[in-house]
Amino acid sequence: MEANSRVEEVLELIARRTPPGDRWVGQWTKAPSTPIEGLVPTLTAYMRATEFKGAYRLEPLKGELYAIRTQTVTWTPPPPEVYDLYGEY
Repeated sequence: MEANSRVEEVLELIARRTPPGDRWVGQWTKAPSTPIEGLVPTLTAYMRATEFKGAYRLEPLKGELYAIRTQTVTWTPPPPEVYDLYGEY
């Protein structure tokens, strides 16, 4: 990794829990319109639809499931300030 880059995590909402029980509604494109019974079948359906192989995050109190995507961000540092007071110009 370069000195002027860092890795950022981006959370992508992929499913929301629908009461009663462990039923999940997919939020991805071309997700089934009916709720999916269970967390593991929901993850399986998402992985088959998107071919995403990575980390996931579950927010149980919110009833939301996220896919964690990483991206590398690079930036250019600003040039150092120069002052003519000290004869640097």
